[in-house]
Amino acid sequence: MAYIQFLGAAGTVTGSKHLINSSPDPSGKDGCQTLIDCGMFQGPKEWRERNWQDTPVPAREIDAVVLTHAHLDHCGWIPRLVKEGFRGPIYATSATIDLCGVILPDSGHLQEEDAAFYNKTRTSKHTPALPLYTLEEAQEALQYFHPVAFGESRQLCPEISFRFVRAAHILGSSMVELTLSTDGQTRRLLFTGDIGRVRNQNVAPGKVVHSGPTEGETADVLVMESTYGNRRHPSTDPRPEMAALIKQTVARGGSVIVPAFAVERTQKLLFMLKQMMLAGQLPSIPVYCDSPMAIQAVQIFLKHSEEYSEETRQLIKNCGSPMEWKELTFASTPEESKRINETKFPSIIISSSGMVTGGRIQHHLAQRLPDPRNTVIFIGFQAPGTRGFTIKSGAPEVKIFGQIVPIRAQIAAFEQFSDHADPPELLEWLHTFPKKPGATYLVHGEPAAASQLRDTMSKELGWNVQIAQWMQKVQIS
Repeated sequence: MAYIQFLGAAGTVTGSKHLINSSPDPSGKDGCQTLIDCGMFQGPKEWRERNWQDTPVPAREIDAVVLTHAHLDHCGWIPRLVKEGFRGPIYATSATIDLCGVILPDSGHLQEEDAAFYNKTRTSKHTPALPLYTLEEAQEALQYFHPVAFGESRQLCPEISFRFVRAAHILGSSMVELTLSTDGQTRRLLFTGDIGRVRNQNVAPGKVVHSGPTEGETADVLVMESTYGNRRHPSTDPRPEMAALIKQTVARGGSVIVPAFAVERTQKLLFMLKQMMLAGQLPSIPVYCDSPMAIQAVQIFLKHSEEYSEETRQLIKNCGSPMEWKELTFASTPEESKRINETKFPSIIISSSGMVTGGRIQHHLAQRLPDPRNTVIFIGFQAPGTRGFTIKSGAPEVKIFGQIVPIRAQIAAFEQFSDHADPPELLEWLHTFPKKPGATYLVHGEPAAASQLRDTMSKELGWNVQIAQWMQKVQIS
């Protein structure tokens, strides 16, 4: 009997990996094996350690990977999969492939840098500290990517075909509609990846790509994210509060540090800050984008203008490319990054990674967290176990590069910037389904979030909703 096995993002919010095996044999032998997403685990150590474990199904036995979008928790384990022997095709939208061409080599580079730092300072428990994969290994993995347009049907094997439909989460993001034909029956499986929000520009400003996932979907089996399953996004405009916070920080001689993902979240914040400066809500102060990836990501956004929101289209028309904005400085090299920390004047520093799990943001926070004049603003979800979660939760200190750093800076967080739909938005989308799926499995959420969303969907929709467990196999009947 064909089955789905949840190899990641089950019981946690990262490491998305869902295996479909089309074999009629319960052992799974001789079946076509397709992996939906191949993400990196982040957060608590017990999950991060699974990045170093071999796949339960040997990588060389997986026939294809179908990728929903380019966030590391969905694509970041691909180089490791290739390192283990995978040689099949990796299908994704054109924009997703362009972003992966930046994100995956950068991930390998950061892991090499971190390993080198830990070896130099002897702060790792492992001797020597090794990267999960290198920049070169990430680049080698890119040769297996193949672009597929939205709506185009692609045959993976005689029993399985798929097509991409829009998820409206980030640039190029998609859901995977997978058709499985076995035992004389045809079943449709829908894997949502991450689901974008149904937007109100005043409540959630700065949206770079268009809003709302594709409506009217049908599925016999739905595998759906539950990241915001127990939370609702605020319904207030964040701009006045953020403007006041930034102005207060500047008035006391401090700087604002924003941990942000280099893809989508950084662009969103840059566009919003520019709009606020144009409207006179903010003074024209220096904004540093300290992420080599962000420069390349902006260029990719400019290439894929077909996905712009109307607000993005108008801002670029009126102000030109973000690469030319006078307030904005991109830091490409380590030397340019170091010069930011030598600056004594108030500024806004945006750097990755968004959960402070790596990258240059660690250096900025190590230097500026002890100073009460500064402010750290979080604009994204912080998974439990990450440094970002520790800082955001009000802890008095945090470990960065093996050193204890006191937290005296002001800490603030805005939830309006999330690209994940919350329960009312998910229900709005699910109500467009013409019929209910036979089974729905919730993934990509912490246990409390998944449990509450399950209860909400069962009550409001009357659907059969279950929470996926790590390594669980469910038959597709």
